[in-house]
This record gives sequence, structure tokens and C-alpha cells, in this order.
Amino acid sequence: MSSVFDNSVHSGFQVAAASVNSTSPTFQQTYAAVSGLAGLSWIEKLWASYYTWIGNDLFATGLLFFTLHEVMYFGRCLPWFIIDRIPYFNRWKIQDTKMPSNREQWECLKSVLTSHFLVEAFPIWFFHPLCQKIGISHDVPFPSLATMAWQIAMFFVLEDAWHYWTHRAMHYGSLYKMIHKQHHRYAAPFGLTAEYAHPVEVMVLGFGTVGIPIVFVLLTRNLHLFTVCVWIVGRLWQAVDAHSGYEFPWSLHHFLPFWAGAEHHDEHHHHFIGNYASSFRFWDYVLQTEAGVPAKQSRESKMRGAAEGKAKKNI
Repeated sequence: MSSVFDNSVHSGFQVAAASVNSTSPTFQQTYAAVSGLAGLSWIEKLWASYYTWIGNDLFATGLLFFTLHEVMYFGRCLPWFIIDRIPYFNRWKIQDTKMPSNREQWECLKSVLTSHFLVEAFPIWFFHPLCQKIGISHDVPFPSLATMAWQIAMFFVLEDAWHYWTHRAMHYGSLYKMIHKQHHRYAAPFGLTAEYAHPVEVMVLGFGTVGIPIVFVLLTRNLHLFTVCVWIVGRLWQAVDAHSGYEFPWSLHHFLPFWAGAEHHDEHHHHFIGNYASSFRFWDYVLQTEAGVPAKQSRESKMRGAAEGKAKKNI
């Protein structure tokens, strides 16, 4: 029987598990046994029951991560697919003359599914041995909410930096023609296009999502697999929403001005250049790579002001 309990609850689980009168308990029986333990939240009990019931950590983690990725990605894409087909929402479509057709959605879906099964599935299914080797824990209880929050916030910041520089590099020369051009097939993005990309791009940009937590735990030995799950879900939803093609009055960047959002990334697809960051706006702002007409006019105004100021000094 696989154990996902640290020393504080391990003996208690053995007593609870002994009450299951079956050599092959059902998931419900396993959950009932785990539920007898004090000090665990319902999600921790569900997590522990799942790993204990599966009985094979490698398979359990692989199945968890692959299912989580598919459900959360396509589950987040589905509302945008529906919104695209409701005329009422057209008023908030950023490029309102370019609505994705059913054929475009279908072609994109087939490509994304192929990538998921042929490119991403293999490393996902063998992620657990890596977790064991580098010290990513899957025990219960989970870390505190405060610990998970600051770690996930840090991952967002670091991934944004990785995404900015690698994405910007892919817009140069042969890297764009051979790799990144595929992602720019749709000048007006829609939810499904978030992971519509060349396999090399999937791996390079994907390192920011998976590789950064790996480097973090190598340095700190302090990371839980549940935290990684929450981080991946957050990153997936951010990517899908950034490709949605809609700008609402209630969009997050109206309340958090440093957040990128769909308006930021849609300009990138529209102009094929600029706005390289994924989650935040500060890299593009500081390095003057913001896309779109207003950003261009702002840069030109600053340049004119600087030139006029320099000319006055020389008089």
C-alpha cells in the first residue's frame, strides 16, 4: 500500500486502514478510512485516498497530471468557444471582424490534442520519479496556504521573465520562420490557440511552467506536488484567457494594472511583434516593446520630448 502520510499522521492511517474489510477496497472505502484521521482537510483526505487507492505513485501522479491538464485546459477553453457563438458578446471582441470559424476551431483542436498526446504525455507520465529524486513531496498534510501562495506568486514572476526573453528570441530570423510562426497562424487568437504551437516551442516555453519549480526545489528542497498542481492550473487559465480575444470592463487588468490579459496579448497577435510577456506588463513597458498604436505613439512622444530637451541644452 502506497503511503502519502508524513510521520504525524502515518500511524493513525494504519489504524484507519485496518478497518477496511477488503483486500481490494473501493475508493469510497479508502476515503472512509482516511476520513477517520483528525487534522486533515477534505482536499487532503481526497488526495491521500487517491494515492492510497491507486497504490502506484508513478501511475497515480501521471494520471493526475495528464487528467488535470486536459480537464483544466479544455474546460477553460469551452466557455470562450461558447462566447464566440453568442452575438451579445461581440461588443467585447477585440478584433470583432475576425470571429473564429468552426473549421478553424476544429483544426486547432486536432493540432492541440496531437501535441498533448505525442509531445507532452511522455514527460507527464514520468514526472513522479523526478519528484522523488529532487524532493518534491506528495505527503499530507499540505503546506500552509501562505507558503503555497508566495511560491505560486514567485513562479508567476519568474515564468513571466522566462517567457518574455524566450518568446522575444523566437521572433528573430529562422527561429520565427521554423518554430514560432505556427503559433501566429491565427492573427485573432481564441482560447484553444493558447497551446497551438510547434513542439520545440511547447518544450522551450513549457520549461518556464515546469522547469522553474524544478530549479526552485533543487535549491530549497521545499515544494509540494499539490502546490505544483495549483500553479499549473493557474498558468493554464492565464494562457487560455490571454488568448481569448475578449476585453471586458471587468477584465483583471482594470483592477491590477500590471496584469497583462487578453488585450495585451491580442495586440501581439495582431501586430506580430511586441508584448512578449505572458502574465505581466512591466517587461514590455521597461524595455519599450509594447505593441499597438497607443504604445507606439507614447514611445514616439517620449523620444520627441527627449530630443527637444537635448536640443534646448545644446542652445
